[in-house]
Amino acid sequence: MDTGTESPFTRLGTLGVEEEFYVVDDAGRPTAGSDELVYESDLPPVLDDRIDHELFKTVIETRTRLIEDPEHAREAVLEVRNALVEHAREHGFEVAAAGLHPLAKWRELERAEKPRYRAQLDRIQYPQHRNTTAGVHVHVGVDDGEKAMWIANEIRWHLPIMLALSANSPYWNGYDTGLASARAKIFEGLPNTGMPTAFESIEEYRGFEAQMLETDSISDRGELWFDVRPHTEYGTVEIRAPDGQADPDRTMAFVEYAHALVLDLAERYEDGESKTEMRRELLDENKWRATRHGHDASFIARDGDGTVDLEEVVYRDADRLGVDGIREIYEGESGSQRQRRLRDEAGVDALCDALQLRVQQAASRRM
Repeated sequence: MDTGTESPFTRLGTLGVEEEFYVVDDAGRPTAGSDELVYESDLPPVLDDRIDHELFKTVIETRTRLIEDPEHAREAVLEVRNALVEHAREHGFEVAAAGLHPLAKWRELERAEKPRYRAQLDRIQYPQHRNTTAGVHVHVGVDDGEKAMWIANEIRWHLPIMLALSANSPYWNGYDTGLASARAKIFEGLPNTGMPTAFESIEEYRGFEAQMLETDSISDRGELWFDVRPHTEYGTVEIRAPDGQADPDRTMAFVEYAHALVLDLAERYEDGESKTEMRRELLDENKWRATRHGHDASFIARDGDGTVDLEEVVYRDADRLGVDGIREIYEGESGSQRQRRLRDEAGVDALCDALQLRVQQAASRRM
């Protein structure tokens, strides 16, 4: 299989956003609906080639069109979200979002028949059978392969920051895990996930892709499910750290943050900045802190000297990069805190209702 060439890395700053959602019934409970919505009905034009099912028939993935101008990112995200909600309602379903649906019990859910997923289930077994996760993936275009690889290496320190801010999956299989993002740990049960090792060059990364394909470790390069990767087909740096979100403003905060980080790092690369030396094990520790504590996390500093609170990182990056969304998320109730509060105060029905998507207008926040 072709593992790509450097030619896709031609444009800096374009965007693409992928989101994974749950198909639910009118009571907000996960149900099998992806076959009907994706394959057995006429899609509205907005969703043509923009949705696909995932491993479980209760999960659907959406993707925006190529976003040339970041100012139009919210519009692109909402046009897909709104079309999906309306399409689902026409067929008797609703749509919900979180890193894990609190009532999704993997032993009871129907799995897709798509050959790719059947092959994954056969190869990976238990870790994939229980993978009911849903996330947000942000693609940012980069105009040079070596630059993309350098950015992917350097941005790793920021991935636990995104995870901590997005943490929205305290419940798994119906019970409270004690984690802010149980999705992160469930997904890490799969091979080729989590915090990647730094690569010295895009050529080395392509060689790794080729080796994994040639040894039948993966069936396609899309099965390298790391928290960040240079996408050698799309010519992007793909950031895969955040939990799924019902509120589009929260999704847009991570899109805005990812875009700003990539552009900032691109400028640093062009200025000849040296790479950061940090052990992957320390980055793993930071991810664990985000997974466990969410908004209350502190992190091993980028230079390895002591720790830094999430608050300090958020305010510093918000000011430095000129982004407001992450500050607003930090200053509000986290997704995991909100889920626990709703379940404790109002019950599971209120929690399920709160996770459902609503049709929204594109006029409010812009990047």
